[in-house]
Amino acid sequence: MSVRRVVPIAMRLSWLVLIALAVGEFVTDLPGPGWATTFLPALVVLALMAATMSLQARAAEPRGEPGPPVEVAPPVTGRWTALNSPADKVPSHGTHAYGQTYAIDIVAEPETAEGEAPGRPGAGPATRPAFRLFWPVVRRNRAFPAFDAPLFAVADATVVVASDGQRDHLSRNSLPALACLMLAEAPVRSIVGAHRIIGNHVILDLGERTYAVYAHLRRGSLRVRAGERVRAGQEIGCVGNSGNTTEPHLHFHLMDGPDLDAARGVPFTWRGVGVPANGETFTVVEPEERAGRRTGKQSGQRAGRRAEEQAEQPVEGRATES
Repeated sequence: MSVRRVVPIAMRLSWLVLIALAVGEFVTDLPGPGWATTFLPALVVLALMAATMSLQARAAEPRGEPGPPVEVAPPVTGRWTALNSPADKVPSHGTHAYGQTYAIDIVAEPETAEGEAPGRPGAGPATRPAFRLFWPVVRRNRAFPAFDAPLFAVADATVVVASDGQRDHLSRNSLPALACLMLAEAPVRSIVGAHRIIGNHVILDLGERTYAVYAHLRRGSLRVRAGERVRAGQEIGCVGNSGNTTEPHLHFHLMDGPDLDAARGVPFTWRGVGVPANGETFTVVEPEERAGRRTGKQSGQRAGRRAEEQAEQPVEGRATES
């Protein structure tokens, strides 16, 4: 078994041991002094955890000079803004783990004059809610224009992984919610594995040892399954808020293998867009022939889901579910 496979396993085991020690201290009367049965082992586990996380990141670092960026089509249509872009720094998300050296996050920024969400005329909010210090603590996903926006295959490809069974949680775009995400949720997701970090996702095999990752998709939105061939521009799912996220958005990156724990990042560029920098807004026009197909049954299904959600009449800021 390679180091790149052993390291994440060791990291998860170290978290489990640390949690077990903490629970054991409060639930049972462990023999011996507390410093020997809990405190000292906890320090050892913390040191192991730090070492394994460092090794994991180092194992995923690119070897040698990066190759030329792989040009693919944009995975979205409409008006979007880039965050955590590799155009500003590499690794873009502060780590090479999970093959995300050159990853990018994008959030929808629809034209306020038209009041339309990207790729969905007449649907969704016209503006993206700003980050708040304290209130509302959380927001429903439909408050964000990116939520339920369609995603498209960036090239002709084969679906390697298609997973959309995880729930879409409430936003974490306030100070208390963000602290909960970083200090509690993220460590737990790391224990379980990469699939809990990236949430519902699709991995496409583009050929020539290049794989495209779409992360944080909406639960139940996938239109493809593993082993299926897709065409460039084919709708494969929708933006959601699953996994380790603060709000509905798309996380996209290319990597050199299908295994998130073993792959290294591959540079990309979007045809007609390039690699937008942090805060840069870009627009992708939907081809007329594809726009024509997004009527009838597909539009009706999406409108029906939106109507069902609105009928719930939730109260903003109350974390009744996550």
